[in-house]
Amino acid sequence: MRNWRAKTAAIAAVSALALVTACSSDNEEEGTGGSGGSGSSDLSGTISGAGASSQEAAQGAWQAGFQSANPDVTVDYDPVGSGGGREQFVAGGVAFAGSDAYLTDEEGELSGAVERCGDLIEVPVYVSPIAVIFNLEGVDSLNMSAETIAGIFNQEITTWNDEAIAADNPGVELPDTPITPVNRSDESGTTENFAEYLAAAAPDAWPHEVDGNWPVAGGEAAQGTSGVVSAVSGGNGTIGYADASQAGDLGTVAVGVGEEFVPYSPEAAAAVLEVSERVEGRGEYDFAYDLARDTTEAGAYPIVLVSYGLACTTYDDANTAELVREYFTYILSEEGQQAAAEAAGSAPLSAELSAEYQAAVDAIAAG
Repeated sequence: MRNWRAKTAAIAAVSALALVTACSSDNEEEGTGGSGGSGSSDLSGTISGAGASSQEAAQGAWQAGFQSANPDVTVDYDPVGSGGGREQFVAGGVAFAGSDAYLTDEEGELSGAVERCGDLIEVPVYVSPIAVIFNLEGVDSLNMSAETIAGIFNQEITTWNDEAIAADNPGVELPDTPITPVNRSDESGTTENFAEYLAAAAPDAWPHEVDGNWPVAGGEAAQGTSGVVSAVSGGNGTIGYADASQAGDLGTVAVGVGEEFVPYSPEAAAAVLEVSERVEGRGEYDFAYDLARDTTEAGAYPIVLVSYGLACTTYDDANTAELVREYFTYILSEEGQQAAAEAAGSAPLSAELSAEYQAAVDAIAAG
């Protein structure tokens, strides 16, 4: 059903976009794409990307919409994970990448990307809550503070009727079932975002360095977002973390923020981005953010994933440059963001942010 809605939304968006483009062709140069996405009908060729598995559903919607408008274009995306996508992008193996964490130089990724690209383009394309998912017979939702979540994943809270869980869930009958935490086995931007939240919001309960690799041994590990969801679904007493679009029918946690417990939603996730600041000292077209993980802002959901699109300002091949520029233009457009929201439950970027990021995408050209 989700795939059907995604394709329907994408086709509808492209139909509307084609009408706008036809009406305004006298005022725009062919291939600029305008503010509503790609308007080019003569594009052809193939571009490949790789990266965050959290973007998989959104990328499917973007591919459907963009390729419907440009039937001679093929866009491939391998949801190999953020770490793998960044590695392939820096090495020049793919034209673009998706990453759930912005590039740093801890492993030479940022400098490597700049060496490849000249000016790196790094823009948020997908904003979504990370859901704390669980499978506990008879329980559909729970409230948890940051300290409780950290204690569970640090394996210090080990049964579901622990007093720390019970205190925030009066009236809920909690069994003495053992808790089985499930984490990602692969290097993951989802893991890094989740760990950043734990370290910022519950530093005493989470004494681990933030990294894309899970730091606590002894739990159950699974490959990729789908692997974590499958492992949690297949057990009783299991708990994990995954992009909210993949939560399905599993139980989910409302997170303590200030004096309230906030369930995940696209709107609550977007609220965190609005109170966060851009990382200093980056390139002109690099829009990396230090997210306000420890916010007490009412209605904000702090376990949020801001997934980036990575591209170069300069490509050796002119056709590749044009395809990447037009594809990213569609992704950032109102139609593209709405297609992702329909397919994956993500939070659409505001018109102001999209326009700011579009200025970076417009810089893509052949060298």
